[in-house]
Amino acid sequence: MNELKTCFKKVDYDLSGLLTYIDIGDIGLPDIQRPFVWSNAKVRDLFDSMYRGFPVGYLLFWANAAVNGLRQIGFEDKQHVVPALLIVDGQQRLTSLYAVFRGKTVLDSNYQQRRIEIAFHPRDGKFEVADAAIRRDPEWISNISEIWSSGSSNRKIVNDFINKLKARTPLNDEEEESIAHNLDRIFDLLKYPFTSLEIAQTVDEEEVADIFVRINSEGVKLNQADFILTLLSVFWDEGRKDLETFSRLSYQAPSPGDPPSPFNHFLQPGPDQLLRVAIAIGFYRGRLKSVYQVLRGKDLETGVFSPEHRELQFLKLKEVQKKVLHLTYWHQFFGCLIGAGFRSSELISSESTLLYSYSFYLIGKTKYQVPEHILQKLIGRWFYAATLLGRYSGSPESVMDSDLNKIKDLKDGDEFVDVLNKIIDDTLTSDFWTITLPNNLENSSARSPELFAYHAAQNKLGAPVLFSQKKISDLLDPALKMKKKATERHHLFPRGWLEKQGIVDLKMINQVANFALLEWPDNLEISDTPPFEYIEQMRIRFSDFDWKTMYNFHALQDGWEKLSYSEFLNARRKLMAQVIKLGFEQLK
Repeated sequence: MNELKTCFKKVDYDLSGLLTYIDIGDIGLPDIQRPFVWSNAKVRDLFDSMYRGFPVGYLLFWANAAVNGLRQIGFEDKQHVVPALLIVDGQQRLTSLYAVFRGKTVLDSNYQQRRIEIAFHPRDGKFEVADAAIRRDPEWISNISEIWSSGSSNRKIVNDFINKLKARTPLNDEEEESIAHNLDRIFDLLKYPFTSLEIAQTVDEEEVADIFVRINSEGVKLNQADFILTLLSVFWDEGRKDLETFSRLSYQAPSPGDPPSPFNHFLQPGPDQLLRVAIAIGFYRGRLKSVYQVLRGKDLETGVFSPEHRELQFLKLKEVQKKVLHLTYWHQFFGCLIGAGFRSSELISSESTLLYSYSFYLIGKTKYQVPEHILQKLIGRWFYAATLLGRYSGSPESVMDSDLNKIKDLKDGDEFVDVLNKIIDDTLTSDFWTITLPNNLENSSARSPELFAYHAAQNKLGAPVLFSQKKISDLLDPALKMKKKATERHHLFPRGWLEKQGIVDLKMINQVANFALLEWPDNLEISDTPPFEYIEQMRIRFSDFDWKTMYNFHALQDGWEKLSYSEFLNARRKLMAQVIKLGFEQLK
């Protein structure tokens, strides 16, 4: 029997040495790390812990033999092109420390370069995230990066700070001594000890990826998508970079003359979200755990791992990822949502529902060749129903597994259309529209899926804004850029008036059925006026026909303003359910 040996050794550093190694390029980042930087508040907490002498965890490095696809911390060229050590665990800590001590920009989770400014209060040794007030206050060093970038001696920094403070307020000897002591402790942070565990260079990429996954599988640091992205970094680095590039470009609208872009008004997807779509259409799985094993080369029937099996699975992933990142498919899918009345992210209650609907669009488009005009309405209808039902809100991966299993072995596009329509019709029954949906509308959530479906129905039906000739669909257009939102959610029974009647529970006041979309000048004018007064003022603006049409689209009955509040809510929920149903029926 071969003797098992540890594949790592323990090495101690101080912070100054670590920063120097990063400066010259001896420590680098492999692409098994996620593109993520801590919030400034978390960096502040890290400095506070180090200042107090608390432990902040060990680092895990990998002695580099020859690994492709490396990133450095920072953006300048390094003295050593190929790092001797790669960070496997501890990226956020080292990146944050390097950014502050060297005053460097970092790449944040939105793919934007930014600086981290941490302030220090020498009187009491307190750290804080710099803001405008702190920057104006001479009691603070507003950006501790300047301590190390100034080139001044420690003594000069202490004297300059004390002299500046004394010019504003008297200091006694004890206060001066305390400030000097606290600043000395800041200088001593460069001596802060770190322990690293260094994996031997003989350990291959797959084993390092496995170590990374095992270390981070405790708690909630990583999910299954992160595990698969780790494998992409090892076995298909280009594929992961394509995902990250697509994600980054989706955040910024292209300028005139720029090439086509994934930017849209619905979703700026993360690489992990795009990967979920690829897994769904390539492996017909919503649950990612077993796919991680498959991509490592495991045959699920025999349990045996093999490089050949791994290569075949990655070939399949490469093919489906091309479809996921296909810009024409991507934007045509959003056309399905617009056609169903959902104009932008403001009406999207679940990103999972959006991503899974995109998966069904791609399967219908690329596998079953469903004609686009049919597919547009089908996927719009599917998204509408899935949103309304909260289909992917409880156990989304399990539900998606079940849905994918029903469509993976169909013979043609007609069967695909029939299966999705049957799922919809089996769930949106007559009892749903008349009993379940009115009951579900009894909530006060501003992001209620039922409320979003109601506004989508109004968009689809061409409803006007309440007390206006303008269309809701026009004023909810995400292309409109205004200082103040064109429409506001208005309490039909105003909050101030309800409170005077003794109704003070916000969950009761903010019931979904008590809201309607108004133009903001009308909302401002109505203010806390009771409905039986402001309705008379609004009624004279409209003909009988227009008034009745507007009331129908806004689920209002004649005389609603004279009902008790509870009677009004119960009646309007039923009418809102009928508006939602009418909008949905437009998609058949």
